[in-house]
Amino acid sequence: MTPQDKTTLEEKGIAPELLESQLKRFETGFPYLRIVDSARVGNGILVLDDAARQQAVDRWQQYLADGGQVYKFVPASGAASRMFKSLFAYLDGEADTPKPGSDVEQLIDRIADFAFFPELDETCTRLYDKDIAALKAEGRTKEIVAALLNKEGLSYGQLPKGLLKFHSYAEGARTPLEEHLVEGAQTATDKDGNVNLHFTVSPEHRALFERKIAAAVPGFEKALGVHYHISLSEQKKSTDTVAANPDNTPFREDGKLLFRPGGHGALIQNLNDIDSAVVFIKNIDNVVPDSQREATLQYKKVIAGCLIETHDRIARYIDMIDRGAYTIDDVREMIAFMHDTLNIRDEKLKQLEDADLVLYIRAKLDRPLRVCGMVRNEGEPGGGPYITYNPDGSTSPQILESTQIDPACAEYKEMVAKATHFNPVDLVCYIKDVKGAKYNLPDYVDPDTGFISSKSRNGRELRALELPGLWNGAMSDWNTIFVEVPVATFNPVKTVNDLLRPVHQA
Repeated sequence: MTPQDKTTLEEKGIAPELLESQLKRFETGFPYLRIVDSARVGNGILVLDDAARQQAVDRWQQYLADGGQVYKFVPASGAASRMFKSLFAYLDGEADTPKPGSDVEQLIDRIADFAFFPELDETCTRLYDKDIAALKAEGRTKEIVAALLNKEGLSYGQLPKGLLKFHSYAEGARTPLEEHLVEGAQTATDKDGNVNLHFTVSPEHRALFERKIAAAVPGFEKALGVHYHISLSEQKKSTDTVAANPDNTPFREDGKLLFRPGGHGALIQNLNDIDSAVVFIKNIDNVVPDSQREATLQYKKVIAGCLIETHDRIARYIDMIDRGAYTIDDVREMIAFMHDTLNIRDEKLKQLEDADLVLYIRAKLDRPLRVCGMVRNEGEPGGGPYITYNPDGSTSPQILESTQIDPACAEYKEMVAKATHFNPVDLVCYIKDVKGAKYNLPDYVDPDTGFISSKSRNGRELRALELPGLWNGAMSDWNTIFVEVPVATFNPVKTVNDLLRPVHQA
């Protein structure tokens, strides 16, 4: 390690031994997870009937009425550039006319249907002295696309996704940030009218978020009768990971080690800083306009109520154990709860003596808890909810990405093929223990669940180390419940033309 390396590590707050372990990972790789089966209805995924859903909603409303703590946590640091991949390719190409049937042609044909159209129209007039209609008539579609993406125009190719105009309203367009403000007020307002939201942002976009929040909050507070408490954080430099050359030696630029952001799994540190018992987690782009939000609001309350009901039982069982006030029938009930509700199985239970058995149960119950909404897979099956083996030999529900599943294993291929649900990133978490003390969430990360990807930088190939994903390995040692939620709650915007779907046009 060079003196310059030591300086770099000190600046980032990364211990030398962590650097060594990361470099070793490039040599050893990450093991594939051992899988029991894909989670399905009746096998790890819970479907609630009307009565159970209403009971859950009632329990959530009671939790809020009793002064329960709640936060909404939104990863919002992603740039929107991937939304416009086909548009950038068109700008860089030689053809002036979009290919028939292409995404670009669809965007130009329906340009007036986008919420950003009025601002784009004004921008085109400013840049070219002609509005969009005139430019279209002259076949000058590249100028329209350039005005949308480039810095001299709307700069949508450089902005974060959370600050793009997604939905049209009579009073003006809303961004995903603003839709999250409204959804938060409708699902997570405490008994005193407070709404606590936290957005993780990139350093280069923080000021833009702060300005938008300052401009938007007063109007929503007045219209919705709430008071917002909004905080922002950035991915911590100490969670950056070192890059390697294809031969696994450290990747250097001008003699310096190259570190890269460790992926969304790094945000477990940001989540760990939130001082709240209950935290909702949802991606920035999965939002809909007011007229389409009924299912989202209903099931947010359902999964939150399911969380509180489950925590109620965990708290009761831990209290019984701590007081020594339990019978053999109570222990059997606890084991049944672990099996039937938390979907935890462990062959060791059969060999444990009474005292050790109760201590084992308590240890399994006394962990962070999450309820994850799962949507039926209407496309190709892939990563999502599974039942997997844990390092201690037990099995439990986990959210997996395809990179964690051995593609050479025929048995696993069959499990993936019959998977019925996928993960829409619709979580609600309980991150304090039964006495109200915060769990230290990094303690519950499985470090063996990261992955290595191939990237490039300035024309040079490199290997990048991704930390265990936020809702994957970073929550590996949590108690987890999967609840089926309707596909109407899942409306992400991955490409700009997704905004033309009826749900975003209503």
